[in-house]
Amino acid sequence: MSSLASTLKDPSLLVERRPFINGKWPTFTSSQTFPVYNPATNTIIGSAPECTVDDIDSAISAASEAFPLWRAQSGRQRAKIIRKIAELLTGHKADIAKIITAENGKAKADAEGEVMFSAGFFEWFAEEAPRLYGDVVPHSQPNSRIQVIKQPVGVCGLITPWNFPLAMAARKVAAALAAGCTVVLKTDGVTPFSGNVLGVLAERAGLPKGVLNIVTALDNTPKLGLALCESDVVKKVSFTGSTRVGKILMKQSADTLKKLSLELGGNAPFIVFDDADLETAVSSAIIAKFKVTGQTCVCANRIYVQEGIYEEFSKRLIEEVAKFKVGNGADPSVTHGPMTTSVDKVEEHVKDALNKKATLLFGGQRLQDLGNNFFQPTVLGDVDDTMAVTYEETFGPLAALTKFKTEDEVIARANKSDVGLASYIMTNGLARSHRVQEKLEFGMVAINTGVISDWAAPFGGVKHSGMGREGSKYGVDDYMVLKTIVTGGINTVPQTTVATTDSISILTSTKSDHLSPKHLSVNLSINHPHHRHKKRKNSITPTSDMASDKMKSSPLKPSTPIDIPPGRNRALTIDQLPQ
Repeated sequence: MSSLASTLKDPSLLVERRPFINGKWPTFTSSQTFPVYNPATNTIIGSAPECTVDDIDSAISAASEAFPLWRAQSGRQRAKIIRKIAELLTGHKADIAKIITAENGKAKADAEGEVMFSAGFFEWFAEEAPRLYGDVVPHSQPNSRIQVIKQPVGVCGLITPWNFPLAMAARKVAAALAAGCTVVLKTDGVTPFSGNVLGVLAERAGLPKGVLNIVTALDNTPKLGLALCESDVVKKVSFTGSTRVGKILMKQSADTLKKLSLELGGNAPFIVFDDADLETAVSSAIIAKFKVTGQTCVCANRIYVQEGIYEEFSKRLIEEVAKFKVGNGADPSVTHGPMTTSVDKVEEHVKDALNKKATLLFGGQRLQDLGNNFFQPTVLGDVDDTMAVTYEETFGPLAALTKFKTEDEVIARANKSDVGLASYIMTNGLARSHRVQEKLEFGMVAINTGVISDWAAPFGGVKHSGMGREGSKYGVDDYMVLKTIVTGGINTVPQTTVATTDSISILTSTKSDHLSPKHLSVNLSINHPHHRHKKRKNSITPTSDMASDKMKSSPLKPSTPIDIPPGRNRALTIDQLPQ
């Protein structure tokens, strides 16, 4: 038993050296594995299988074989299993959080929050599974009907990142299972154990074998990604990661024309207007910038502050950042853990900005006494648009503050980016909030809050931040396809009201003792192009059993000519006749 497993109440949650394929956990030899490190200590905490193309092909085959049975289950049947996974995640929160912290480094509170966030996705999509409604659309012809139904797309290849190793897998897997799809999950090689937890809990929840398959790799990651994209069996690929890799996967998927969901990089602007509540703005900035040590794709990368409140906002922000405690995430008192992969980039962005005359307001140094992957939470002032931190995603604990004067100016600067994932606005002006959020070219806008993610909110971006949406009712739609069903020959229209090519007959009651338009039996000879040579006028004739003197009081006179436009099968009601 590894040292990490010995700290768990349920050591079986930590699965090493084994992928999960067709309901089984085959053991790999040591030569077929790679080491997994704790970023806080740089010590090896276990090993994971370096899966090959043959392994992922086996996983694809297992998912394909399981698909007919899983898709045939009702939404409520699928929901029971999905909800059970949510309950198991919640019940094992402490152990799972320890695994996340050990391989990812995030603080204990953040890791426990990720477990609950993950459970929430399974709970949400358990509720969505029975409600995957289609539609009924009126047909243009009265004897036909149109139905639109939703069906699962099929086998899905899901590729997840290291920064939220459990939550990103949960958001994709839960939606796919709710839709009736089967899954091949490729987890990140930096954090493979968190994804394996889902395999363990899915088994316990009663998920049929082959519905969820999990493979891991480090060096072989590009090969496995290519295998998913080029497979004709895999009908959809969902990827969360960098824009560079997303574009590669999109090209590799071109020949198979599969559905794609790409949740890619961001460069989020955080805009503080001078009418904002400063306490709300500062607390929101702390969350949006420094959550999980700044290692999220929705982290505020550029903080724009209007001139009139720039100094006060900067002062208050620095006061809050100074309260952070950086260290090993396993320590309950630690607020911010180590960087997982990007410490060098943070240091480069700080040096670039200072070389271009930015002001160092707080931090700015590696914390070598804690380890190679620790960096001080940092605040820079007087940042301008020439500095790398404004046009490259930092993915670390670096807050770059820049001044602006007008609303139009800051919108133009914020939109000057190839990517468009998340954005933030701080203002107490209702009209301003509407103007700005409509003009920002981003898939998501948070107003007066630093939290933009929620199970019920569609998550995704525009421009080079990708395509598709995750979470919410729209997230499950990305795992389904529409099928149109047209049925003819219904014949529900009564024959007495059907117009023929050459005449229209409207049969009405004659029981009344007075004459009105609805008591007329109307025979209209259509002035069809084929009949023009007959030069015959259309006429209206009263019913034979009606007295001629009553005819005099009728608003319709027998001699009144009625012109009927040329055309076949033209239907008129009595109310449409000229009076």
